[in-house]
This record gives sequence, structure tokens and C-alpha cells, in this order.
Amino acid sequence: MKKEKPLILVTNDDGITAPGIRHLIKLMKEIAEVVVVAPDSPQSGMGHAITVSNNLYCDPVKLNNNEKHKEFSCSGTPADCVKIAKQEILKRKPDLCVSGINHGSNSSINVIYSGTMSAAVEAGTEGIPAIGFSLLDYSLTADFSHTSKFVKAITKNVLKNGLPDGVVLNVNIPKLSEKEIKGIKVCRQAKANWVEEFDKRTNPQGRDYYWLTGKFINQDEGLDTDEHALSEGYVSLVPVQFDLTAHHAIKTLNDWELND
Repeated sequence: MKKEKPLILVTNDDGITAPGIRHLIKLMKEIAEVVVVAPDSPQSGMGHAITVSNNLYCDPVKLNNNEKHKEFSCSGTPADCVKIAKQEILKRKPDLCVSGINHGSNSSINVIYSGTMSAAVEAGTEGIPAIGFSLLDYSLTADFSHTSKFVKAITKNVLKNGLPDGVVLNVNIPKLSEKEIKGIKVCRQAKANWVEEFDKRTNPQGRDYYWLTGKFINQDEGLDTDEHALSEGYVSLVPVQFDLTAHHAIKTLNDWELND
């Protein structure tokens, strides 16, 4: 009896035509059966937003007549894409969901804002192993060829070994050649944040508007963080949990005089 090929759901936040997802689709097709459900336009920075007050559309598309896998363009967010894929499109539960490859970093605090990682987290909450892949290059003409070796290695390991309950993977890849990348390091998320500034301007009608700007500040000098690994030329791999409970704080809060 012929063994059924694994099924991989592919999504992203840069939109279904972005070079990053097109490269990821090509790699996943070397490993498994692929179904793509991705946003019809860029959704960067949307975090875990979902569509609740607008119609949600999800239409089959054919971006290349030579492709045999199924693709769907969704009007919603990355999290919407995963939800509708599982509930309406896929005939069976996928063995894996991969999101990306994102144009730009999702290391450290960026994971909070990332649509790429929110798609992975959404899959994880549905009991689907998931990985978010990002390349430290924001250009829409970014070269993704050097990511192939690392993306496939991590994907194959997840398909073979699974993931711990409640965990998805956040993978960031340096903007280096394949020969320059030293390997893959399992890391923790660095303690870092954006110090935001708003550039205030006035439009021709006299109304004020703002552009968000700012600087990324890494406050973490640890040698085991994603930021350190990336700066040293490694691919960073961070296990991310979607249980946001601060378990270490429960005892402290239980010592409060809450019921007096």
C-alpha cells in the first residue's frame, strides 16, 4: 500500500505573489503535498488580527499554469488564512503549516507584531505543527536561494519528530550566502524593543497625520539569544509558546491580599 504524502499548508503575510512565499512553495513541493492559502495583499504587522466585521473572500487562483498544487487567495489576515484553510478548504488536517518566507526579521520582540508568526501560532492552537520562516532582508527583490538548505532541514525534522505541545518555531535567517552561514542555533528570544517616534506631518487639506518611525534597541547581552545568533552568522530557531500565562508570577500574585 502506497504511503500517503505529508500535507503542508503554506501561508504568509507579504501576500500570495511575494517572492518569499513563491520560494517556500517550491521547497515544500520537494517534501510533501502542498496547499497554499495566503493573503491577496500585504498584511505585515497585523499580528493575530482576524476579520470579524467585513466579508471574507477566499478564491482559487492559478499563478502558474504549470503548477498542479492548489492555491487560494484570501482577503483576510494571515490568521484568517489558516482558519479558513482548516475549516473550509483542506480535506484533511495538515501535517504541518509553514508561514513565510517573510521579507524582514521576526526575531526578538518582532514576534509580537508579526503576521508571519501569527499564522504559525494560529495553526499551533489548532494542533497543527507550525514554523514561521523569515529572512533578514526587507527588499521585495530579496534573494532567497541561500535559505533552501536550512528551511528544508528544519521542515523535515518537524515532520519526522513533531513538536512539543503548545509550541511553534520562529526561524530567522541572516542575509548571508549559504557558505557564510555557520549553521542553526536553538535560542531564546532576546529582550529587545522598538523605541518608537511619530513623524508628524500635515496634508494639503490641513489635517495632521503621522508616520511611525523608531529605533530597534537590543538590551540583552546574553549569548543564547536569537539576536546574538543572527549577529554571529547563524540561523536562529526559537521555540515559541502561545500560552501567555506568566507562570512564574502566579505565586507572587497569590501572596497579594486580594480577598480582604
